[in-house]
Amino acid sequence: MSESTEARLSVFKTYKLYVGGKFPRSESGRVYEVNDAKGNWLANAPLSSRKDARDAVVAARKAFGGWAGATAYLRGQILYRVAEMLEGRREQFVREVQDAEGLSKAKAAAVVDAAIDRWVWYAGWTDKIAQVAGGGNPVAGPFFNLSSPEPTGVVTIVAPQDSSFLGLVSVLAPVIATGNTAVVVAAEDRPLPALSLAEVLATSDVPGGVVNILSGRTAEIAAPLAAHQDVNAIDLAGADEQLAKELEVAAADNLKRVLRPQPVDWSADPGTSRLTAFLETKTVWHPTGSLGSGGSSY
Repeated sequence: MSESTEARLSVFKTYKLYVGGKFPRSESGRVYEVNDAKGNWLANAPLSSRKDARDAVVAARKAFGGWAGATAYLRGQILYRVAEMLEGRREQFVREVQDAEGLSKAKAAAVVDAAIDRWVWYAGWTDKIAQVAGGGNPVAGPFFNLSSPEPTGVVTIVAPQDSSFLGLVSVLAPVIATGNTAVVVAAEDRPLPALSLAEVLATSDVPGGVVNILSGRTAEIAAPLAAHQDVNAIDLAGADEQLAKELEVAAADNLKRVLRPQPVDWSADPGTSRLTAFLETKTVWHPTGSLGSGGSSY
């Protein structure tokens, strides 16, 4: 067969949601245009509906027991595997960050490298945060008293709008590193790095449902998630002042833990504050001396 001199047709990428380890289209069938920093069309992204948000919560709740019950060491190994795969797809993420944020290739590469390094950093914390956030407590009496951190549950994350990849990693990695499961509302105008991250998660060892990623109108998706009775906490990193107030009111209905938005330099050392933001403290009392090995927890 003779070689064709005609130009190839471009094969455009179809972006989908990530829910329960699968890639569904939006239940509504809607999409919206995603443009680069110069206004040029990049792709059509799924426009998530309230039903998509509810499905994501169901998936996150189903995955929570197994993920929270995994050893901290195993979670660290799984998260490190994600970093390995991000490194292997580095050029793709550089291109997507460059388009989304209007950066030069060199600056976009620096952002992606920082995001991968941050993922590794949080992977290393999985089996260390208990020593920082827990420990023995002084008790008056024939007892000893231990406090240990446990995950809060299902956490909704309103991803940062200004940092489509580094900011996203900075809010997502600590949530799942500590045993929570997540429903992520990707940056409204820059969702493509988040949707590509879903492909990495799906082909790594992260169990389906541990991370669920939705794209679309932030306010439209976040509102039902903030009010959902099976969501335990919400990170408002990407919400503006007005939306944050509305979501905080909705979250109060079942006493969700709320992390309010605040100015963040995503390139700075993140510290441990986001690791401890969605942890609960369990305190266990045990008798000492000749009283036996039994105990009670409160």
